Amino acid sequence: MPPVKIIGISGGSGSGKTTIVRKISELVYDFAFVPQDNYYKSAEFISNRNITAFNFDHPDAFDNDLLVEHLTSLREGKPIEMPVYDFVHHRRTEQTIHIEPGKLVIFEGIMIFTNKQVRDLIDLKIYVDTPDDIRFIRRLTRDIKERGRTVDSVVEQYLTVVRPGHYEFIEPTKAYADIIIPEGGFNERALDVLVSFINSVVKT
Repeated sequence: MPPVKIIGISGGSGSGKTTIVRKISELVYDFAFVPQDNYYKSAEFISNRNITAFNFDHPDAFDNDLLVEHLTSLREGKPIEMPVYDFVHHRRTEQTIHIEPGKLVIFEGIMIFTNKQVRDLIDLKIYVDTPDDIRFIRRLTRDIKERGRTVDSVVEQYLTVVRPGHYEFIEPTKAYADIIIPEGGFNERALDVLVSFINSVVKT
């Protein structure tokens, strides 16, 4: 069996990473999807009132030891039990998702390039580069609709930790990228090249 390839898609919150994964899924069928968000550490004490008491925009917010373990297993062709994270209550649930590696794993998240052990397990690194105002609007809409957040709590978190964390931890990892995609999932030419590459991996 040929080694499993891991493609990492990074970029700031709201940059369009998920849109790219969705468009890939419409054209490529044989891959496993691992979102870094599922590997957040539990922070059950968080609410709309104290949303900045746990910094979700710091590399230490993720369980990198488990990520290294799981990505290593997938590269070796072994299945994993991926954790499930509850973003309304800010905790890891008791459920897991069984993931079979296939030939290709797509690993997506805001800080997948910040930890060297994690980064070194990624074969192709992609950074999605989207303007700040667009990213904030997308994040605001998502957090209110999907995560039970208030406008005030989203704005406070963005100004206090999200924006500073982006420039301190996420933006610098653009230097590790093999491919930079401006404008996220709306860059059709970049997506065509990416899908072509993915298909070449899957068909080998």
